[in-house]
Amino acid sequence: MLNKAKTNVFEDWLSNPRKDILSGLVVAFAMIPEAIAFSGIAGVDPQVGLFGAFCLSITIAIVGGRMGMITSATGSTALLMTGVVATGNAQGEGLGLSYLIAAGLLTGVFQILWGYLRLAYQMRFVPTGVLSGFVNALALLIFQAQLPQLGLNLHYGQDVIKGQADHSLPIGMQIPIVWLLVILGLVIIYVLPKITRLIPSQLVAILILTIITVSLNIDIPTVKDLGQLPLGLPNLSLPFGSVSEGKVPFNLETFGIVLPTALAISLVGLMETFLTQDILDDITDTNSNKNKEARGQGIANIISSLFGGMAGCALVGQSVMNTENGGRTRLSTFASGISLLLMILLGKHWLEQIPMAALVAVMITIAISTADVNGLKNISKIPRSDTAVMLMTFSVTMLTTPHNLALGVIAGVALAGILFSRKVAKVISVKGIKVNDQELTYEVTGQLFFVSKIYFLQGFDTHNHPRKITIDMSKAHIWDQSGVAALDQIIRKLSIGGSNVNVVGLNEESLNLFERLGGQEPSHG
Repeated sequence: MLNKAKTNVFEDWLSNPRKDILSGLVVAFAMIPEAIAFSGIAGVDPQVGLFGAFCLSITIAIVGGRMGMITSATGSTALLMTGVVATGNAQGEGLGLSYLIAAGLLTGVFQILWGYLRLAYQMRFVPTGVLSGFVNALALLIFQAQLPQLGLNLHYGQDVIKGQADHSLPIGMQIPIVWLLVILGLVIIYVLPKITRLIPSQLVAILILTIITVSLNIDIPTVKDLGQLPLGLPNLSLPFGSVSEGKVPFNLETFGIVLPTALAISLVGLMETFLTQDILDDITDTNSNKNKEARGQGIANIISSLFGGMAGCALVGQSVMNTENGGRTRLSTFASGISLLLMILLGKHWLEQIPMAALVAVMITIAISTADVNGLKNISKIPRSDTAVMLMTFSVTMLTTPHNLALGVIAGVALAGILFSRKVAKVISVKGIKVNDQELTYEVTGQLFFVSKIYFLQGFDTHNHPRKITIDMSKAHIWDQSGVAALDQIIRKLSIGGSNVNVVGLNEESLNLFERLGGQEPSHG
């Protein structure tokens, strides 16, 4: 047993050290701009996203269920935080962050619970249309969150930017300069990979735009204008305490404020994590434990919150990048977290000078890569029911205030269930066969339950009453009480008309259900 444990530790951590460490280093560079940008979306200082990215990566490397997967602050979770942060900031200075941390703690508790309840098995039934609508809504929300930094603040994200300095957004002649830099950044990001993939193009874009703005002394918003960057290692603390100290009370009122946000983050975060997990499983031709990953995500979000970081989930882009760079074991995820922390502490002065235009360019590319572009291109070929589900998920997400990805997913799943039920309802058929003038046989084929009940009843002629009627159920199955009631209703109506009704061919499960719930004792042969 001891040797087996040593073997597992070696395989999980030390079987691929060189590639894992190098890949983790590259991934850390790619995590920095996103962590800072997602902090801005949520409405908190950059250090909250950076601390979250570091804590999440380190923790999930140890307790996660999928090796080599990168967890950090993400756009999907950041978008869900804007409401609770705005609510807290409206009550007093610093309370927005405290409410956010409290929501992160509760998120972790929920995700641990979902892991033990095996929620991953239930999420297997989420239709593709729902996932398509989810990622398309997420992509549009990420893009919309960049509009203020482009000088297009059409009353979007007012809660996000509330409390920030006026110079955190471009004004006047700064706006065309920002647009030119963003366009240049997009060109670099999309063109460079065609030349070389040695260095992440997003990182190159950030470096070049930073060099341009610093060397030419261009006055435009930078990361420093967003808020406080880390001055040192994060400290362990709780968000609960005196309001005068920027803390929130530990009571039911606080619980009620953070509950909707925590529940939404826990579900949306796991959905994106499981999607990322499936992608990596497919790339590496391996299997991983989703329920263990759910519990690991919960633990990671609790640890992140305790150290002042924001909750998050798996990152699709960085996880795939890590895998493509050769990162396979837990060491690659751990190395990304450690590298990120060192960059934060040693490169603070450089980080502060990154122009927001560079981060906007990065976030636009993330929005584009997040969207289900193939699904949108082939929308004319996709069944209309799937398109309706996608549009329902997308529309509910975009029309709710604040935008609620979790509610959009629930609405999409509900519509998918209704449309599926309508399809399934028609799989039952009833065929009448006249044996002679005094005898009639009905052959029932398919599944009889609450949705197909109406089609089952319509298959019988209750006005025709020969002396003997046989209902052959050998090719059918009764699933629920509605199915039993439907069969019982037909037997009763035909019997009242004077026919001698026999039910034959019921399988054992259907027969037991009918005998327990039916109003009449059927004959069977």
